[in-house]
Amino acid sequence: MLATFAPLSGFLLHLPILQVIIPLITAPIVVVIGIARIGWLLAFLASIASLVVSYLLLMQVIDGSVISYQIGGWAPPLGIEYRVDAANAFVLLILSVISTVVLPYAKTSVEKEIRAGSQTLFYTAYLLCFTGLLGVVITGDAFNVFVFLEISSLSTYVLVAMGAERDKRALTAAFDYLVMGTIGATFFVIGIGLLYMMTGTLNIVDLASRLEPLSGNRTVQAAFAFIVVGIGLKLAIYPLHLWLPNAYTYAPSAVTSFLAATATKVAIYVLLRFMFSVFAPEFSLASGALQYIILPFGVIAMFAASIVAVFQADLKRTLAYSSVAQIGYMLLGIGYFSNTGLSATMIQLFNHAVTKAALFMAVGALVYRTGTSFIPKLAGLGRQMPWTSAAIVAGGLSLIGIPTTVGFISKWVLLTGALEKDWWWMAILIVASSLIAVIYIWQVVEVLYLKEPENETVVKEAPLSMLLPIWTLIIASFYFGLDTELTLTSARAAADAFIGAVSPIAGASQ
Repeated sequence: MLATFAPLSGFLLHLPILQVIIPLITAPIVVVIGIARIGWLLAFLASIASLVVSYLLLMQVIDGSVISYQIGGWAPPLGIEYRVDAANAFVLLILSVISTVVLPYAKTSVEKEIRAGSQTLFYTAYLLCFTGLLGVVITGDAFNVFVFLEISSLSTYVLVAMGAERDKRALTAAFDYLVMGTIGATFFVIGIGLLYMMTGTLNIVDLASRLEPLSGNRTVQAAFAFIVVGIGLKLAIYPLHLWLPNAYTYAPSAVTSFLAATATKVAIYVLLRFMFSVFAPEFSLASGALQYIILPFGVIAMFAASIVAVFQADLKRTLAYSSVAQIGYMLLGIGYFSNTGLSATMIQLFNHAVTKAALFMAVGALVYRTGTSFIPKLAGLGRQMPWTSAAIVAGGLSLIGIPTTVGFISKWVLLTGALEKDWWWMAILIVASSLIAVIYIWQVVEVLYLKEPENETVVKEAPLSMLLPIWTLIIASFYFGLDTELTLTSARAAADAFIGAVSPIAGASQ
């Protein structure tokens, strides 16, 4: 049944396309103007506009409705469709929130870490990366997912490589990321090609309906395998994560903060979209992907990456391996194959984005003042940079999952999902992996507060322009740890969208 969505009228009718068009058009304007400060201002305004659009979209679909926006008036499956439901509207909001908070921080950070002549190009690449991530999430066309994925990836390689002005190892990290990302993209597009060969369509909704009678077809099974492995590389599923630690460690601080909070979250969304919307959920279960890939590798990542994080001497690298472990928690929720499990994954997308962006920005503030994120070199900074150090401690509490933080909410929902399935052993594993996080967070706290600095050089606190974004996210991590109405409601609505509890479609054709 196709119904008209009454509240959509005039300007609001075009919200889906504006979500992508605003940052996309802004990117070349930044290059043409060629002034870094104006480029930053345009990027920030574009990000604010995207935030408003994503919020309006979420409010329209949070009740289970679906917005179908037909590009050029060409009806799907022949035309390209932008399709918005509670699941991707929630992810769009996460992307926009993080971008809007990171950009004020980036202005100060970029001026220190990137030479003046490259700053305009930085904001252009940033906007293209942002555009690509938004496009991946909102499009209803499988090949369009690949196109936007490559837009975001290519610009990401450039952003990571810009860290070479501080550390030449950024070039190697960017190259490794490029190689692994290209392999992942190739696997993904091969999978899409196989699906097109079998169904003759690229529209995600049409694909889902045509694949139903083909679940036993070996070509379809091969396509599924290619897509899962391809997205697994982009997502940094353990053990396909080897590109991530170096990329996060050597990229400019603002880039690391943005990517850690967004790129892997988008990849999780794509994995969910294909496993639960394109392929029937029963197909993902029957194929063994959930029991033998997603669930076990999620558990392995929780422990292996956390243990490796304990032995890192660079704080950025510690947090990078922590991200791999947190991805494990997200995979765990998918592996539950339940509404509660998917809700845990979706709320973890938001909670981890807020926490990890704050932590990486705080580390970037340390780099801004000291020029290093090498943990032994940070001794005594808890007294000299109290606000920055306090933010690291607060973010660390959220990573551990201390009550009143968003990290606790994520793990509580995961524990609830495990107990619903009577997997008490899984609940024990979740708690045990959280205790490992205590070790590497305490190591940092000990260096910041309990060790004397190596020299008597006075280090100033980070600028207010960096502290405000950091503490905005830290305060948010505690606020949403206490008031979960918006996040849990959105996460559950998103889980319902994947499981299939979706109300009649809302139509918008332009």
